[in-house]
Amino acid sequence: MKGVEVLQEYIDEKTVALSSRGVNMTGRMLAKMMQAYLRNMQRLRKGKGDKSPKQGKQSLKSLKKHGVSLADVEITGENIGSFNRIAREYNLDYALKKDASVDPPNWVVFFKTKDDRALDSAFKKYSKSLLNQKNKKPSLKERIAKIQEKLKLRTDPVKTKKRGELEL
Repeated sequence: MKGVEVLQEYIDEKTVALSSRGVNMTGRMLAKMMQAYLRNMQRLRKGKGDKSPKQGKQSLKSLKKHGVSLADVEITGENIGSFNRIAREYNLDYALKKDASVDPPNWVVFFKTKDDRALDSAFKKYSKSLLNQKNKKPSLKERIAKIQEKLKLRTDPVKTKKRGELEL
């Protein structure tokens, strides 16, 4: 029976009571009340300082605050946005630094060493997507440009038939 009591206490702690002066409750009114409650809770949490560490893409400074050792990998390429999408998919905590001293610029990805397996699989998917981009068919803009060039080179047919004349 202790398990049931503990569960009931947990439910009681997580229960939220909202009160309103109105008689009829509408969905909009409930939504406004929930937003007010959430704003109040955020305000209270800011004062306590028990923030959970930031996740995903972040600055190098905030990544160091996690208190774990960091590793880094250098990426060459201009399209770092596709890596950001894949890193979010694998829930990586990482920071990007741009090295603009070379052309095209290199990117250094800093990540937690405990995330190295997830990072390996993310990099495999990233490199695979880069290879697939080279093998893909041309983009719609490129295809339209080719068609427009062909249309410019094309000449209209000359009409030689005249009305009322018989062809032999």
